[in-house]
Amino acid sequence: MSTLPKFIKIRQIFPRPLIGDITQTVKNELAVIDIENKIKPGQKIGITVGSRGIQNLLPILQTTVEKVKSLGGIPVLLAAMGSHGGGTAEGQKEMLDGLGITEDAIGAPVMTCADCEIIGHTPDGLPTYVVKSALAVDGIIVVNRVKTHTSFKGIVESGLTKKMVVGLGGPKGAQQFHGFGPDELSRLLVEIGTVLLNKLPVLGGLAIVENAYEETAKIVGIKKEGLIEQESAVLLYSKSLMPSLPVDNIDLLIIQEMGKNYSGTGIDTNIIGRARIQGVLEPTKPAIKRIAVLDLSEESHGNATGVGMADFVTTKLVDKLDRKAMYLNCLTSTFVVRAAIPMYFDTEKELVDAALYSLCSIPVEKLRIVVIPNTLFLSECLISEALLTEVSDPTRFEISKDNQEVSFDEHGNLNLKI
Repeated sequence: MSTLPKFIKIRQIFPRPLIGDITQTVKNELAVIDIENKIKPGQKIGITVGSRGIQNLLPILQTTVEKVKSLGGIPVLLAAMGSHGGGTAEGQKEMLDGLGITEDAIGAPVMTCADCEIIGHTPDGLPTYVVKSALAVDGIIVVNRVKTHTSFKGIVESGLTKKMVVGLGGPKGAQQFHGFGPDELSRLLVEIGTVLLNKLPVLGGLAIVENAYEETAKIVGIKKEGLIEQESAVLLYSKSLMPSLPVDNIDLLIIQEMGKNYSGTGIDTNIIGRARIQGVLEPTKPAIKRIAVLDLSEESHGNATGVGMADFVTTKLVDKLDRKAMYLNCLTSTFVVRAAIPMYFDTEKELVDAALYSLCSIPVEKLRIVVIPNTLFLSECLISEALLTEVSDPTRFEISKDNQEVSFDEHGNLNLKI
């Protein structure tokens, strides 16, 4: 077995704005978009739901549903998931069930749909797709988390506009949007989003911002008028709360689990400094020589999109793959390298040995290793002793007094506790 250094547990300290009363905040922000005067009794109102795990999403949806009912409206949960769930209505329902988004839990029926129609065109003549279910409602409240995207940068990225363009665009809309490549996505998101705002009965939206601890930091009511500009301001705030790895230069990053519930790419490209997009330069930092991933989350339902950004994975991860779902996701996004399966090993011990063998020119005492649970929750992690001097700022880091010796159990699994 390759020799490993000792590890120290650290806690990163990030800015932590936090909403105390989710229900009351949602009510206040729905008032901002003047929901009281936009819903008439008997109208069917669609509330968008998607495939991402969002903190406090259930109470946010429950409160929105109750408000619609109080105004005499008929709320429905409108699946806005692009090609996720295998691009089928059945797959969408399975994913939403897994997130707890059901009629029993939220108080409104779930409408899943993968059939699309063209409802307009951009100034350049590009057709604008929307799922037929979105055309069967009298009003739409767009609900989504706003955060930086893993493949492109623009005035809006992941958020309300993308929920309409890619989510309500269904499989055809998602495929068309991603097919233009990362250089065009920012512009197209605004152009297609503008068409949808003009054609669909959007009442407004709720933009959710999470802090680095994945807690609800802010909920913003966004009016239909000027939605894109309002969302852009929320995006800037969201970026200011982004977590990060404790250091920028790493020899080996060990990720205990990847998955769609942590990032749309399974492994957040903004965290690891890798995008694997052909023709696009990789970020200069963080600079990570090797990335190893130990497992795939159950919430991913076998979709290991992003596995191609790792250098080493385990056989148990590969055995969980649903290649059909993963391939559809990566073919739709056009970032096909992200579905490439890296070297994989039967045990975590074999994986670690291989990773260290590839770094054998670096003395053990100088190895810069970081272990994280996933790329979403970064407040607590492990670092090798060589990094200790770089995390001395008490306003940014809390250092554990106990070192951890590396060992493996009888199955070859790594014994390190975060």
